[in-house]
Amino acid sequence: MSLLKRIEQGQGGASSGGTPPSPSQGSGEGSRLSSLQSRRVNAPITSPQAGSYFDLKTRVQNKLLSELDPTMDISRTEEVRRTIQDLFEQILAEENIVLSRPERARLFEQIAAEILGLGPLQPLLEDDTITEIMVNGPKNVYIERKGKLHRVPVTFENNDHVMRVIDRIVAPLGRRIDESSPYVDARLPDGSRVNAVIPPISLVGPTLTIRKFSKNPITVEQLIQFGSITHEAIQFLKACVEARLNILISGGTGSGKTTLLNILSGFIPNDERIITIENAAELQLRQEHVVTLESRPPNIEGRGEITIRDLVINSLRMRPERIIVGECRGGETLDMLQAMNTGHDGSMTTAHANSPRDALSRVETMCLMAGMELPVRAIREQTASAIDVICHQERMRDGTRKVTHITEISGMEGDIITMTDIFVFEQTGVEAGKVIGRLRPTGLRPKFIDKIEAAGINLPPSIFGIGERRRY
Repeated sequence: MSLLKRIEQGQGGASSGGTPPSPSQGSGEGSRLSSLQSRRVNAPITSPQAGSYFDLKTRVQNKLLSELDPTMDISRTEEVRRTIQDLFEQILAEENIVLSRPERARLFEQIAAEILGLGPLQPLLEDDTITEIMVNGPKNVYIERKGKLHRVPVTFENNDHVMRVIDRIVAPLGRRIDESSPYVDARLPDGSRVNAVIPPISLVGPTLTIRKFSKNPITVEQLIQFGSITHEAIQFLKACVEARLNILISGGTGSGKTTLLNILSGFIPNDERIITIENAAELQLRQEHVVTLESRPPNIEGRGEITIRDLVINSLRMRPERIIVGECRGGETLDMLQAMNTGHDGSMTTAHANSPRDALSRVETMCLMAGMELPVRAIREQTASAIDVICHQERMRDGTRKVTHITEISGMEGDIITMTDIFVFEQTGVEAGKVIGRLRPTGLRPKFIDKIEAAGINLPPSIFGIGERRRY
C-alpha cells in the first residue's frame, strides 16, 4: 500500500475527510500518550515555538507528511522509518525547535507510530506482557495483563482519531464500518483479533477491542508451566488428536479456547490436509498442507455475505482430512456435526459454555438455529455420535486460565447424552489470591481407548490415575 493511500484512509494525523484536525481539538491531550517502550508518561513538552505538546506534535507531523514522497511503499518499514527520521531531524532544525534527547525520541516515536502503526496503541501492541487492549472511546483505554484489567494513561485526540485507527485496521481487509454497519470483526497482520463498535450503537464513542496474539505462539511446555494443564492431560489429548477423535473445546470468553485449539491442532500429522474456517483468521498452524478460509460480511448493498455455514458446507468438497472451525455460533454447528459423522474424523471446534454439560445444550440450541426443524432426540443422537471429547476451560478468579474438565461423550441413555469425566480440576485452596489446585485423573478409562490403541498409541494406566493412591 502506498503512503498516499494510507494517508487518504485517515492516517498520519489527517481526519477521515482528508483534512488534518484542528490544533484546538484536544489541545494538550497528546502529552498523555505512552512512549514506544511503554515507559511512564513524561510531562508535556513545551517550547517557545509551541503552546503545547499537542500543537508541536501536530505541526511537525503535518509538515513531515507534506514532505514525504506519497508514492513511497510503506510496507518497507525500515526504509520508510529512516526517511521519516531524516526529515524529522531536518524539520526540527529548520524551525529551531530545541528538545532534549528523550523528548526528541518520544516525539519521533509517536509521529512514526501515527504514520507506520496504530498511533497511541502501537506501544501497547509491542508490549508482549499485554494480552488484550480495550478502547472505550478516546479517553478510556484499558489493558489485560496476567489476566487482570488495568487502565493505562493512553488517550486519543478525539473520536475522529479513534475512527482513523479503526479504518486503518479494517480497510486493508476489504471490510467497512459506518453508520449502516456500525460493528465489524477484523484482524491485524499478526493474527490478533479485532472487534470495533461505533456510534450510534456505542454511546461512549468508537470502541475497539484487540485480543493480542503472541509473536511466538504459546507452546505446550508453557501451558504446563503456567499450570493451565498437566503433562498427563496433554499426553492424553495428543493421543486423541492422533487417533482422529472429534474434540469440542468449550469455555467462557477469554478462557483460552483458541489458544488450546491452536496447540491441539499442532498435534495433527504433517501429511494431512487441514481446512480451517474462521470469522477472522487467528489459528497459527505449522503444518504444510493447510487451507485457511475466512467468512465475509455483506457489502454496502447487503450482498456478497459468506457465512461460516457456507464455508463448512463448501469445505466438504475440498477433500479435507481435518476440518477445524474456529468457533461454532449458529446453524453451522449442525453441518459440523454431520461432517464429523460422515468420515471427517479428527475435526475440532470451540463453543462458548459454562461446563461440559452446558456445551452439549449449546450445541443442541445452535443446531436448532439451522432451521431444519429436527426433533431434539435426533440432534442429541447426532451430537453423541459426532463428539468424542469435550475439553472445558475456565478463567479463574485470579485471572489464570485452566483446563477444568476433559470429558468423554460415552453415548445415549434414553433421551440423555451420557458423559464420563476423565480429568477434573480439583481446587485445594487459595493462597495470596492465587487459586491452588491441579487437573487430576478420575481413575476411569474412556470407552474410546480402543480407537487410541488401534492407532498404535499405548497410554500407560498411570495417565488415568489407575494404580495410584490419590491424595486429598
